[in-house]
Amino acid sequence: MSETWTLNPAEILPPKDFQAAAAASGIKTSGLDLALLYSTRPSRGAAVFTTNAVKAAPVVLSQRHLLESRGTLQAMIINSGNANACTGEPGMLAAQAMAEATAGTLAVPVEQVLVCSTGVIGVPLPADRITARLDDLKRGLSPGEIGAAARAILTTDTRPKVCTADASIGGRPVRIAGMTKGAGMIHPQMATTLAFVLTDASIGPALLREALEQACRRSYNRISVDGDTSTNDTLAIMANGGSGIPTIEPNSPARDWFVEGLTRVCQSLAQQVVRDGEGASKFVTIRVTGAPSEEDAAQIARSIANSPLVKTALAGEDANWGRIICAAGYSGVPFDSSRVSISLGDLVVCREGGAVRFEESRASEILRQRDIDLTVQLHAGSSDATFWTCDLTTEYIHINADYRT
Repeated sequence: MSETWTLNPAEILPPKDFQAAAAASGIKTSGLDLALLYSTRPSRGAAVFTTNAVKAAPVVLSQRHLLESRGTLQAMIINSGNANACTGEPGMLAAQAMAEATAGTLAVPVEQVLVCSTGVIGVPLPADRITARLDDLKRGLSPGEIGAAARAILTTDTRPKVCTADASIGGRPVRIAGMTKGAGMIHPQMATTLAFVLTDASIGPALLREALEQACRRSYNRISVDGDTSTNDTLAIMANGGSGIPTIEPNSPARDWFVEGLTRVCQSLAQQVVRDGEGASKFVTIRVTGAPSEEDAAQIARSIANSPLVKTALAGEDANWGRIICAAGYSGVPFDSSRVSISLGDLVVCREGGAVRFEESRASEILRQRDIDLTVQLHAGSSDATFWTCDLTTEYIHINADYRT
C-alpha cells in the first residue's frame, strides 16, 4: 500500500543518488548564477517547454536532446542572468558548448544533458565563463548543495522557491523534490518559468512525460503574474529509480499516487512563483465553479487572472466585481450571465449577474488581506477549476522599466 505524501514547501531535500553544485561565473554582476543538477545513475527524463514561437537556443537544444536520448537524462546545467534568446547561431553554439563541456566533465553522453538559461533576452551568452567553472562544479557536487543550486537559478526573484514531498510504497521511501524560479514574465501554457524536479521513483519515459503534463496542467498552467510567456520556459524532471521501488506502470495503482505527489510539488512551486510576483502585494486564488467542463472553468479563470483591470482593482482593494464578470465574458466560453454569482471570500458581491447590496467595510477588510479568495459560480454545470494570480502594482512597472539598464 502507498502512503499519502508529506509536503515540505520550505526546504528542498535531495532524492537518493542526486547531487548538485552552484557557482558564480560572472554572468550576473554578483552572486551565484550557475547550477548543476546531476544523477549518479542514468535517469528517465521528461520536460515541457514554452509555447512561444520565439524559442531560446537552450530550449531548442534541450528539446533535441530529449528526442535523441529517448527520454534519458543525467544532468541539467542552468545559468541565470542571460537568457541566450534571440542570439542567432552564436547563441546555439553557446548552448552546445555548455552541453558538451558538461557532458565531458561528467563523462556522460551529451544528449543526456539539458541546458537551461534565464535572464535578459538578446544579449550574447559568454559560454566560456560557464565552461571555465565546470571542473569546480564537478568537485563541488554534493547532495547538500541542492539549496545553493536553487539560489543560483534566480533572477528578479526575492527568494528561492523549493518543495519536497516524501512518502513510501511497499515499505520503501520515495521522494520528489523541486526548485523553480520566476517572478515576472509569467503566464500559463507551458511552462511559465524554469522549474526542475528530481525523484528517486522508477518510471518509464512515456508515463513520466504523461505524469508531468498532467501535473503541469493543474499547476504551472494555472498561474499568471503578468500575462507574458517567456522564450525560455522549461519544466523538467529526472527520475533515477534510486529508491529501489518497482517501476511504476501505466495501469499500476502507484501511477495515480505518483501523479498526486508530483502535482502537489508542482502546485506548491507554482504558487510560490505567484507569491513572489514582481511588485505583488496580494496572492489571489480564483475558483470558477458550476462550469460545463474543467477546461471551460480554467479558461474563464485565466481570463480573470490576466485582466489588468481586475488586477489593479485588487491592488487598490476595490471590490469592483463588474471587472470580474466582464473578464469572464470575454474569455471565449459561452455562459448565461444572468445566473452568475461572484464572492470575495465569504462575501457575495454579485448575484444572478447583477448588483447585490453588501457592506463595503467588509469588502475592504477582505481585500486588505495578503491572501484573497475570489469565487465565480456559473450555475451551468458541475465542473470547476482553480487558478492563482496576484495584483498589479506600480512596483511591477518600476522593476520592468529598469530591468535591462
